[in-house]
Amino acid sequence: MKIAITGGAGFIGRKLARALLDDNAMGVEHISLVDMVDPPADLLDDARIDAITGDVTDEDLLAQAIRPDTDAVFHLAAVVSAGAEADFDLGMAVNLDATRTILDIARRHGTTPKIVFASSCAAYGGDLPEVVTDNQQLTPQNSYGIQKAIGELLINDYSRKGFIDGRALRYPTVVVRPGKPNKAASTFASSIIREPLQGQGAVCPVTPETAMWLASPRTIVANTKRAHDLPAEAWGPWRAVALPGFTITVGEMVAALEAIAGPEVAARVRWERDPAIEKIVYGWPSRFETTHADAMGFARDAGMEPVIRAFIEDELGGVIPGAA
Repeated sequence: MKIAITGGAGFIGRKLARALLDDNAMGVEHISLVDMVDPPADLLDDARIDAITGDVTDEDLLAQAIRPDTDAVFHLAAVVSAGAEADFDLGMAVNLDATRTILDIARRHGTTPKIVFASSCAAYGGDLPEVVTDNQQLTPQNSYGIQKAIGELLINDYSRKGFIDGRALRYPTVVVRPGKPNKAASTFASSIIREPLQGQGAVCPVTPETAMWLASPRTIVANTKRAHDLPAEAWGPWRAVALPGFTITVGEMVAALEAIAGPEVAARVRWERDPAIEKIVYGWPSRFETTHADAMGFARDAGMEPVIRAFIEDELGGVIPGAA
């Protein structure tokens, strides 16, 4: 099997690549990782990995990664929420134009590859019910959400026409992300856990009562891989699904951090409201009924404490360097 992953040097892309390489049943022969930077050395050392470094809006670059014999494309590259809102042209170029280019390259090949598209729950918005169901209309209220919703429609239409075998996944907010804060409006959701665990302060720009719909990196990678593995008939005529997550308030997230790492670590979180971030985050739904995804066998995290413990195990070597 030959695969391309856009955003392949990002934390989800890296973890997904490793999971695909380690799955002997898939028989992975080659993975092209497309990103602005090279992936880490442990991936580069694998002879099956080809790092293609450059701008995802470059059609020649994408054509180099998505060859006629490519079996599957995982399209993860994106300009995140606040970044897409601040720079409309960049968001459109990366989140929409590059998606269309990927679909057209696949169409030209005529091989109907699987394409797994990372969408977002930001595709919802506006006047939403207390619990969002599978039948909820998409009414996004920011550029990022609109670009993702358009991407979903394209995935569905190209699949309907038989050009691709597409699957679009509405990700919950993913925590705890390793690395550093980015331009996503939700970046604080990882920062308020990640930085205190490493002895650093973190600012929370929303109130403790703010509810969010979350999933861990482990579960996101497992569900992204499952989306690929499911047969086309499991999806039916509509190729987009909201993935399972869990609802928790930001205050409860910090309480879970305290339960695991102690009050001194949790006290490193400062509460400083940011109206611009609040406006984006409060427009996202926080409670879902994911009946369709549950029936398809997608996984769900058990809660915040297991998510934090998984981050400590996966990213901190099993220890909390910032704890007393």
